[in-house]
Amino acid sequence: MSNHMPVNRALFDDVMVPNYAPSAVIPVRGQGSRVWDQQDREYIDFAGGIAVNCLGHCHPALVGALTEQANKIWHLSNVMTNEPALRLAKKLTDNTFADKVYFANSGAESNEAALKLARRWALDNYGAEKSQIIAFKQGFHGRTFFTVTVGGQAAYSDGFGPKPGDIVHAEYNNLDSVKALISDKTCAVVMEPLQGEGGIVTPTDEFAKGVRELCNEHNALLVFDEVQTGVGRLGELYAYMDLGVTPDILTTAKALGGGFPIGAMITTTDIAKHLKIGTHGSTYGGNPLACAVAEAAFDTVNTPEVLNGVKAKAQVYVDGLNAINEKYHVFSEIRGKGLLIGAVLNENYQGKAKDFLNAAMEEGVMTLVAGANIVRFAPSLVIPNEDIIEGLARFEKAVAKLAK
Repeated sequence: MSNHMPVNRALFDDVMVPNYAPSAVIPVRGQGSRVWDQQDREYIDFAGGIAVNCLGHCHPALVGALTEQANKIWHLSNVMTNEPALRLAKKLTDNTFADKVYFANSGAESNEAALKLARRWALDNYGAEKSQIIAFKQGFHGRTFFTVTVGGQAAYSDGFGPKPGDIVHAEYNNLDSVKALISDKTCAVVMEPLQGEGGIVTPTDEFAKGVRELCNEHNALLVFDEVQTGVGRLGELYAYMDLGVTPDILTTAKALGGGFPIGAMITTTDIAKHLKIGTHGSTYGGNPLACAVAEAAFDTVNTPEVLNGVKAKAQVYVDGLNAINEKYHVFSEIRGKGLLIGAVLNENYQGKAKDFLNAAMEEGVMTLVAGANIVRFAPSLVIPNEDIIEGLARFEKAVAKLAK
């Protein structure tokens, strides 16, 4: 079978498990924040592969790192180590609260490692009674059975038989709901420092600090899922840095590889020691190709120019979306932080977020949704301002059609 066989959307239905319903558009190449489909039609990318392509498409630093490493060594397994993995781990520990790193291939796997570590830490230090995990309603932590059960959306975890036990859910931004659940039997509280899938919900400072204090009081670990918020997305290298709260364990993926699959769990030496030899592992975790690309992405993002640029570009989005809304009155609020922005549909457009996404696609701009009522934007952190302005002009055309 040659790679010149005809590929179209119908082939998806023929050969793929039907758990996705992809667009009819098949992108074939990208440059910066622009993407072209099979018909050579151009789109502006405000979706970023769901907050993954933090440097857009085909960024020279990433292409260079991948090409250079591809000509050296691809895979070793963790029976040995490799230079890119150790360099990347050193950069992660030098630039965060953490001392130790575990590499995985995805956000879900990073969270799986964090949850297993929290349980093992509690077992070793306090005994089998201390196993409760508190997470949050509308939270999202991945699709493995453990992470999807910790995620606070039953629709994703129901229907697969008995779930992993001793997992409860509090209400995000409601400290009293955490107080009502937490006890000395709690081993960890798992939270996103901004809820992504759950609706682009920013925590109050009081809530974030209050959760940290409750964890301290009950000897529970605070686990921050920064799979979506990490690596510059909110205008800091990691979101915890702007909250004045330091977690015990943090997970990172999505933007970490700028589009190449990689994830990491980072923590302190004292906690890390409980994942001793043989307790956890991954065939591909710490893969040299992934780590080489991630190191280039990390170095590029972790600069004042890019991180401050995120804040400036966020303002261009917010101002532009507010201007559109003044004309068409479709949103009740624009919320989020940095370049993770949610335009919340008002009462006249409930349940129609997907209609806005589809209409935007027809106008040549790629967006996302967060639930049925929020249009989500997670573009490249280095998207040129002219692409933001042009993309919002296209988005406005879509809004105008739907607002008629």
